[in-house]
Amino acid sequence: MQFTSEQRLDDNVLEREFTLGEIPGTLWMPGSAPAPLVLMAHNNGLPKSEPRLVARARYTAARGYAVATIDAAGCGDRPRSAADEQARAELRRAMQAGEPVDEIFESFIGPLVGNAVPEWQITLDALLELPEIGGPVGYSGGWTALGIRLAVVEPRIAAAGFFAGGYVPRAQREEARQLTIPLLFLLQWDDEGNPRQRALDLFDAFGSKEKTLHANPGGHTGTPWFELEDGCRFLDRHLK
Repeated sequence: MQFTSEQRLDDNVLEREFTLGEIPGTLWMPGSAPAPLVLMAHNNGLPKSEPRLVARARYTAARGYAVATIDAAGCGDRPRSAADEQARAELRRAMQAGEPVDEIFESFIGPLVGNAVPEWQITLDALLELPEIGGPVGYSGGWTALGIRLAVVEPRIAAAGFFAGGYVPRAQREEARQLTIPLLFLLQWDDEGNPRQRALDLFDAFGSKEKTLHANPGGHTGTPWFELEDGCRFLDRHLK
């Protein structure tokens, strides 16, 4: 892991850019160390510099956590395969025409998850070698499909917060039954791109004995800011 830049932000959070082979990432550190680690993944395709992700990361770091994100394969500015680009073009066409899109989502989100999980694990290995980071590890992010898969295969993740705002492939919906860690699941009740019943069915499928659903009115990007505070309290219970 090579750090390429760092800056001290107004909230006393240290923001450090890094590279790990071909993987670009950002690490936000609180003023105290060692700190528990939170992996904060963004929705597939978006960059790690997406403003809502950065705001969540800085807030969480200011609460005493090391927060890391990466641009995994096919995300941000990293190259996408020809098949991925074709699937995205077909998705845009189908959505404009009002046609069903589930099978198109399956065709490219599944491979994105499969490619991203090993890169997140490599990143986790490198982060936990840093003296200023100490376990346990949490996951928080809008990419629920990735979070489910990562939490199933990665025993170092002790708790997870998911956002019901993106398509979860059938494989990850089945894997959700294997999860046993504490979960916090956020749902925007009027999210036009996320069928409400599908999100409720996913919550029901999670195998965790401790799982909490927070539902708020509003569309996809309307999650209330207080949910971030509640999310940190959830992390406090399980990572500190």
